Amino acid sequence: MNPLDKSGEFMKKIVLGIFAILALGFAAFAFADGIATAGAAPAESAIFKNLLLGFTVALGWQNLWYCFVGCFLGTLIGVLPGIGPVATIAMLLPVTFNLPPTPALIMLAGIYYGASYGGSTTAILVNLPGESSSVVTCIDGYQMGRKGRAGPALAIAAMGSFFAGTVGTILIALFGPPLAELAFEFGAAEYFSMMVLGLVAAVVMASGSLVKAIAMILTGLLLGIVGTDVNSGIARYDFGISELSDGIGFVSVAMGMFGFAEIVNNLEAKEADRSGASFSEVKSLMPTAEDFKLSIGPIIRGTSLGTIFGILPGTHTVIAAFSSYTLEKKLARFPKRFGHGAIEGVAGPESANNAAAQTCFIPLLTLGIPTGAVMALMIGAMTIQGIAPGPQVMTQKPDLFWGMIASMWIGNGMLVLLNLPLISIWVMFLKIPYRILFPGVCLMCCIGAYSLNNSAVDVYFAAGFGIFGYFASKWGCEPAPLLLGFVLGPLMEENLRRAMLISRGDPMVFLTRPISCGQLIVAALLLLMIVLPQIRKKREEVLTESDGT
Repeated sequence: MNPLDKSGEFMKKIVLGIFAILALGFAAFAFADGIATAGAAPAESAIFKNLLLGFTVALGWQNLWYCFVGCFLGTLIGVLPGIGPVATIAMLLPVTFNLPPTPALIMLAGIYYGASYGGSTTAILVNLPGESSSVVTCIDGYQMGRKGRAGPALAIAAMGSFFAGTVGTILIALFGPPLAELAFEFGAAEYFSMMVLGLVAAVVMASGSLVKAIAMILTGLLLGIVGTDVNSGIARYDFGISELSDGIGFVSVAMGMFGFAEIVNNLEAKEADRSGASFSEVKSLMPTAEDFKLSIGPIIRGTSLGTIFGILPGTHTVIAAFSSYTLEKKLARFPKRFGHGAIEGVAGPESANNAAAQTCFIPLLTLGIPTGAVMALMIGAMTIQGIAPGPQVMTQKPDLFWGMIASMWIGNGMLVLLNLPLISIWVMFLKIPYRILFPGVCLMCCIGAYSLNNSAVDVYFAAGFGIFGYFASKWGCEPAPLLLGFVLGPLMEENLRRAMLISRGDPMVFLTRPISCGQLIVAALLLLMIVLPQIRKKREEVLTESDGT
């Protein structure tokens, strides 16, 4: 059943509201820019001018088209269980090779936050989380669907996601430039210490065993240094294989660990576990006044939590959604409603995971540090495009930096229009058996790996990492820490050697420089805290519930 048949007026209001918000935003930016140019501080004037530059770039036909393509693919991926944004971005990386950097990165970003939107559709209609961060939405969203209230649940989820995404985009625009300016004060020692802190934080936030997370990061670091040493020209760990002289291809690792391994894991699951046996009928999308009243607080609190977790390394969207659900349940006057169709259990987590999905771009765009597997893939895409991740992106590529920020805001509006009117189409996609989908996914992985260097060896590497990723998942090891270690390994080695050369071999340089010392102290405190029995027990409880909710 098409939800537009019974909710046409509501959808018209939603569409008009989205365009009104976008139009008011453009007018506000133009008006503020006029005021800033007339008499405000130069820094404020620069921000508004940069935002106008960003919208000029994002509203170009090519960038607008690829933003739509990314949002559409992201929504589709979020709807289809078993195909996550990491695997899809890994598969589509070769497609971006022949694109200019700005539309390529806009499309990949759209896939990521589009998947965060689309995952709520299957969670509410079929009780299947299309994306890992939508696991929590299943609890109350599906129960609302069983009671005939799937429409209001979908509408509130979309509106909460739009609000959270808008706030996240504004925060990137506000805090991005100051952080980038601060990053210019960083030297080799500070960058090395920051990467150490990032990897330690990723270990702390990773689900499962700490030892296994550390082992995966160390494995990634070792894989990252395979190839010819830039300084000495000596081959390292190539075992006489000429194809390894330039190192292991990033695309091969990503496709193997997140593409082939995910396919094999999904094939093991029973078909009934992947396809919805009973779909919740969508009768009307119009929430009641009581729904709005109950949802406002959770949306604001979820957005605040997601903003904080998005900047931290690790499984930020999953932890943010679970934390929001736990908070709303504790604040509720009648906690027993949760698990039986409480709309707060949809509004809070959906806002949290979408805010986290947006704000995780802050460390990436300003410091060049990935906070998770998707951000590691984005760094890989930037490197392939010849762009060095870090604060210099904002100064050397302002059209790329501000164009991506503006495209996120436009993409949020697109996603609301894609998610609500096209629910009937997403339901049709859900009915496609996985045995029909997976051959096409395998073919895309093989084509992508081969197109990297037009070599079958890259396909073999991808298959090898797929086998390794499959067994790693069976052993309870997450692939994301390995990818983070693989991406950061060469950068850590470069900054470590540079810092030691500058200090003439004195390792105390990492402790005598205040910023570097502070980051290492924070990393040590995180490790110390996680070792304490009470904190370790609480961490295991949170991560276990967030994985198996």
